[in-house]
Amino acid sequence: MKSATVVLALLALTSRPGPFGPGVMAGPKGPALRLAGPKGPALQGPTYTKDIAPLLADRCGMCHDAGGSAPFGLLTYTDVKRHAAQIATVTRHRYMPPWKADPENGPFVGQHPLADAEIDLVRRWVEGGAIEGDPRVLPAPRRRMEGWRLGLPDLIVTLPQPYTLQAGGTDVFRIFVIALPITKTRFVRGLEFRPGNPKVVHHANIRLDKTSASRALDDADPEPGYSGLILRSADYPEGHFLGWTPGQVAPLLPTDLSWRLDPHTDLVVEAHMQPSGRPESVQPSVGLYFSDTPPTRTPAMLRLGRQTIDIPVGDKQYTVTDSYVLPVDVEVEALQPHAHYRARDVEGDATLPDGTKKRLIHIGDWDFRWQHVFRYETPLRLPKGTTLSMRWVYDNSSDNPRNPERPPKRARWGQRSSDEMGDLWIQVLTRNEPDLVTLTRQFRAKVAAEDVNGYEVEIEKHATDTGLHDDAALLYLEVGRPDEAVAHFQKSLALKSMTGRSAPAHYNLGTALSVARRLDEAVYEYRQAIQIDPAYANAHNNLGGVLLAQGNADEAIREFREVVRLQPQSVSGLANLAWVLATAAQPSQRDAAQAIDLAGRVVDLTSRRDARAFDVLAAAYAAAGRFDRAQEAAGAALRLIPAEPLATEIRQRQGLYRQRRPYVASDPASKR
Repeated sequence: MKSATVVLALLALTSRPGPFGPGVMAGPKGPALRLAGPKGPALQGPTYTKDIAPLLADRCGMCHDAGGSAPFGLLTYTDVKRHAAQIATVTRHRYMPPWKADPENGPFVGQHPLADAEIDLVRRWVEGGAIEGDPRVLPAPRRRMEGWRLGLPDLIVTLPQPYTLQAGGTDVFRIFVIALPITKTRFVRGLEFRPGNPKVVHHANIRLDKTSASRALDDADPEPGYSGLILRSADYPEGHFLGWTPGQVAPLLPTDLSWRLDPHTDLVVEAHMQPSGRPESVQPSVGLYFSDTPPTRTPAMLRLGRQTIDIPVGDKQYTVTDSYVLPVDVEVEALQPHAHYRARDVEGDATLPDGTKKRLIHIGDWDFRWQHVFRYETPLRLPKGTTLSMRWVYDNSSDNPRNPERPPKRARWGQRSSDEMGDLWIQVLTRNEPDLVTLTRQFRAKVAAEDVNGYEVEIEKHATDTGLHDDAALLYLEVGRPDEAVAHFQKSLALKSMTGRSAPAHYNLGTALSVARRLDEAVYEYRQAIQIDPAYANAHNNLGGVLLAQGNADEAIREFREVVRLQPQSVSGLANLAWVLATAAQPSQRDAAQAIDLAGRVVDLTSRRDARAFDVLAAAYAAAGRFDRAQEAAGAALRLIPAEPLATEIRQRQGLYRQRRPYVASDPASKR
């Protein structure tokens, strides 16, 4: 019974810093205070009103409040006295407040654990009889803005229908999709999540989906939300964390760091819920705080971790490591370690080029229930050449009290809480936009290569999930392994064909085949897609590209014209048609004036921010003999810092324009 009581205390009491100032602490004996009432005797020692109430409001009020995530309140004397012994126990053992990182890490925003003297103050108060004291010195209650700790949001959205959580069983992960009623692009400084039932909602991750894919899965499930995996179309805003854990609300961002929110975007909320023993209604809400000005800086989000985790039964020291060398100078803004129940010790480090090591974070007693974003009070500057590293240690034995399997079972990587994960997310700012481009481009290749491993693990478990096969195929294309992409798209096509014909499935397979240079097969698949859906503009567009690669410019032009007819604002269709009209091998196939017009529309449609658009415009000007304008357009393309090999190709073509020569697709001097 004694151990069970301690566990209950662990779950019951939680604290996070609140809006009050530092708690008042009495000296060794404390001033003489009088109980409430005209005849109360003078007493020595700490009292609730003077010493304990300010301390609990500061450290516990964010969760132990009306509507908070804790199971009971701690903002009245009656409530606190009822739990006094429990409070003394969990603070003495430092179970509460739930700050898991080592005290010397950071300093982080909100890093305000109880000092030894404050813990002793609570102990002396309890041992002294938990005296109330003079109510006249009780701090004023915290002001709340209709329950929103960041103030009243500019937009509040709520899950339209509540979800009913089952009474018992294992943890539930449910993905809710909430439409955002915005009609123009907004810039977001902050997001506050309200769980809708803090007693059972443990934490939530929040992403954005600009497509209808997540909504379709939600609509297909008769209950609110759906079970399964987050789609690749749902992602965090570029460079930002969006999530919630009990007691934690990220502060509003500076206006120059806000993030972009476009119309027709859905919020995708993955909620982790724990059954309470009876059916529970869950209806989360999200508040958004807008800025009138667009951001001037964009963070990058780096993720260290492995998706090949495979922990044998009984292994107490299974270790996962990963590292990355920074290609540019950065400032670290925030960290978020992530793992499930079997992780025990997590640490992240930064090793500078001179060998100096800086500890980013260390949690020696990892607890899945208390995951936080650790935001630096002052950003940590790290120079180019610094090695970021992480080391996670897992215990998959019966000695791990948090092991979810009894008896233990083999644990592999996976997104469900019964699986395991191991990531260190690091939010950084670069000095300038070119450095951001360099960092994100290089790091994306690392992440995609690791994500492939995770998808293969999931496909082993769910071999008939066409969405997993499609996402895995896209990743294989991204990492330059088209043959594996073809295999997954073929499997997806076969599965979808069991319930009918699918134009997108043929289109996807055709795309992978074209990348693999299996052009005849690609043409067949694109024609199959068009036969099923004659208005499939993307299939026409890609078919035109393959036909052009096969040397059939006349048919390619017909396909590109069909794209523009179907979608007059199609950037890729306009650009492809302009390109072939400017660079076709046969003079009879060229039309320089039309190419200039089409390419100009592409430059405008891409807000003059796309290097390829200027490259096409340069080729069109050169085809018309306007070589000075061609050089200017090529220069504009290069100023946008395109990736390789495009940058080299543009420079080669610019060299032709200086020689007053147009670029022709069949010219061996500078193949595109």
